[in-house]
Amino acid sequence: GGGRVMVEEGLFDKFPVEGVYGMHNIPGIPVGRFAVRPGPMMAAYDIFEVVVKGVGAHGAMPHHGIDPVVVGAHIVTALQSIVARNVDPMDTAVVSTTQIHAGDTWNVIPQECTLRGTVRTFKKSVQDMIERQIEKIARNVAAGFGAEVTKWRYERRYPATVNSPQETEFAAHAASALVGLDNVNRNPTPAMGSEDFAWMLLKRPGCYIWIGNGDGEGSCMVHNPGYDFNDEILPIGASYWATLVEQQLARAAMPQAAE
Repeated sequence: GGGRVMVEEGLFDKFPVEGVYGMHNIPGIPVGRFAVRPGPMMAAYDIFEVVVKGVGAHGAMPHHGIDPVVVGAHIVTALQSIVARNVDPMDTAVVSTTQIHAGDTWNVIPQECTLRGTVRTFKKSVQDMIERQIEKIARNVAAGFGAEVTKWRYERRYPATVNSPQETEFAAHAASALVGLDNVNRNPTPAMGSEDFAWMLLKRPGCYIWIGNGDGEGSCMVHNPGYDFNDEILPIGASYWATLVEQQLARAAMPQAAE
């Protein structure tokens, strides 16, 4: 995403704003409704890569080699113990191995196996612990089979999206003025997805709000190949921004009027 680069290239030096606001449509929330909360709204996004080196061999003679595919499979399984047994049950985290690459033919045990995946967290302490545990598990499981980890990479891509209390109130007030109090969920469950708008929230107070994309037929989640943006929410979203600006300008003018 471009959020980090925009901040690093001086976005807020060129435009010294007091607060920042963002919005994302969410399938599953009915049209005409919003959801917003102070504090964590979306998770931090990290990636990891592990390359396991074994000893290649003929597929019919595995005793002559050290199979990195078997080692990789054991690592993938062992990584699931991090959330189950190392993360406080009152916290939330996800460790997902999403890629396994090894070999290119049927009868050869490959020399290497590459694992890649993603980690999602809300707390830095949990993030730090998971990074340590993935490396420790990968290296020690590999060593137990006589293999080795020849490449270890962990990148912290996006921080958690954390809404500031006052700006969340401003956003909720604008949404409520538009669709009514009953149509604004003030305590939605935070999502484990991530958002590069978080980089802006590290530099300025602000709020990231969800707008309902619909919960009827065809309302599959974003990033699904069948996803379809609901054009019916365009005027609702535009009206939210207009209402938020009107309310903020009126709020800024109040001290001057009192003088």
